[in-house]
Amino acid sequence: MDLAFWVYPLLFLTGFAAGLVDAMAGGGGIIALPVLLNLGLPVGVALGTNKFQASFGSFIAAWHYTRRGLVDLRDCRVGIVATLLGALAGAFVVRQIDSRILGTIIPWLLAAIVLYTIFRPEVGEEDRSPRMGVKGFSIAFGLVLGFYDGFFGPGAGSFWTIAYVLVLGYNFSKATAYTKVMNCTSNLAALAMFLIAGKVHFLAGLAMAAGQMSGARLGAGLVVKRGARFVRPLFLTMASLTLLRLLWLHFGR
Repeated sequence: MDLAFWVYPLLFLTGFAAGLVDAMAGGGGIIALPVLLNLGLPVGVALGTNKFQASFGSFIAAWHYTRRGLVDLRDCRVGIVATLLGALAGAFVVRQIDSRILGTIIPWLLAAIVLYTIFRPEVGEEDRSPRMGVKGFSIAFGLVLGFYDGFFGPGAGSFWTIAYVLVLGYNFSKATAYTKVMNCTSNLAALAMFLIAGKVHFLAGLAMAAGQMSGARLGAGLVVKRGARFVRPLFLTMASLTLLRLLWLHFGR
């Protein structure tokens, strides 16, 4: 499908905004995906193109967080493998069964996360004692959330972040940084499936990817500079917007 020339600067700006927000608090897909759909791309191609451009942003954010010391990749090795396996399994299973049932369950889980974060303002302000070992956490949550991201996707970043905060005791900045590593892993796994199926619009994806990388670099820098108190309200905002979008998609039509 050919797109008009004027669309590509718009896609760059969309990618920039999505990358900026996603690097700081997740939820960039609620910016990028509607734009791709409104351009008239088929749903499958829009989803694949979104994963293509998002993979660039999540990689840049993960790389920046690692370089600035918020992420120790040695702690991520088991989680990366588990998330990759989970995402590939989810992407395979979604072809076999109807994923709409998750559309009725996930909004309630996101609502619980939002309410919990609002009424427990001290959560995520600073590091706390972990409730589970890193290896066990990485295997359990990597498989489950990796599967979820490959199978359905919306809100995966929010689930990862709150899991790191509540289970491993990370502050919001550190949790966001580790989330980007896992998001990058599941994005690449899902992208591989879309590429095999031929569901990526490369020109649109590359325009957005250029914006994603710029936005992700800026967003990650802001998180490193400003810390957990800066991330928490952004996390709440993006989790709430994702919740509202899911409610509208599944109950508002």
